[in-house]
Amino acid sequence: MRRSLPPLVGLLLLATACTAAPEPDPKRTVDRWRPAPGLGWQWQLSGRLDPTVDVPVYDIDGFDHPASTVADLHRRGRKVICYLSTGAWEDFRPDADRFPKALLGKGNGWEGERWLDIRRTDLLGPLMAKRLDMCRDKGFDAVEPDNMDGYKNRTGFPLTAADQLRYNRLIAGMAHERGLAVGLKNDLDQIPKLLPDFDFAVNEQCAEYDECGRLAPFVAAGKAVFHVEYELTTEQFCPQARKLGLSSLRKRYELDAWRKAC
Repeated sequence: MRRSLPPLVGLLLLATACTAAPEPDPKRTVDRWRPAPGLGWQWQLSGRLDPTVDVPVYDIDGFDHPASTVADLHRRGRKVICYLSTGAWEDFRPDADRFPKALLGKGNGWEGERWLDIRRTDLLGPLMAKRLDMCRDKGFDAVEPDNMDGYKNRTGFPLTAADQLRYNRLIAGMAHERGLAVGLKNDLDQIPKLLPDFDFAVNEQCAEYDECGRLAPFVAAGKAVFHVEYELTTEQFCPQARKLGLSSLRKRYELDAWRKAC
């Protein structure tokens, strides 16, 4: 199944309130990290974390790692991205039982995971805010919200492109309110409209599907594109990745410590 779905680990949103989250103030400016094109990175979402990879950026699971891990990576000179699944529910998260059942749709192809009804921002806003608070409080520099293209999948809900734009912008605005940079995960069709709202992009398999050129607007805007391939060899995708200015890796599907960079 195409990796527009979440990689093994993701995140579920549940919270203690049912009131709507406050709308982000677009006029508020926060000094946040803005990753530039070409930065080396490591993406590890499973297995024992290897903090010794000599790259300036790490992307790790927000739930699985405490503040001390983020602080250690900072001491090593890394910026750290908080991986969350903001568009799908996962039954293995500690607050899974607090998630309203009415928001759970069809499975997304990964065991224990189901799409969310992103139209219900009155419920999801506060839940997502709680998760973003966690990333901020642990000291992360940025957030990678996953499963942000439900409208292109069979979710069990009649989601539209407009629903997705609204929801993605809500997440980006809340991340910015907390001083976090935020990346657009996949969702290539909406890049022209979402480019101003996101600080970088994270993509899986754009080379395999002949789509990497669609990420060029991020690079042209001075924003990093963190990219992985699973099936292709580095010889097959790195020449184009270098030409486009992508930060590209070959990884295994389990997203453990192994990596091969361009």
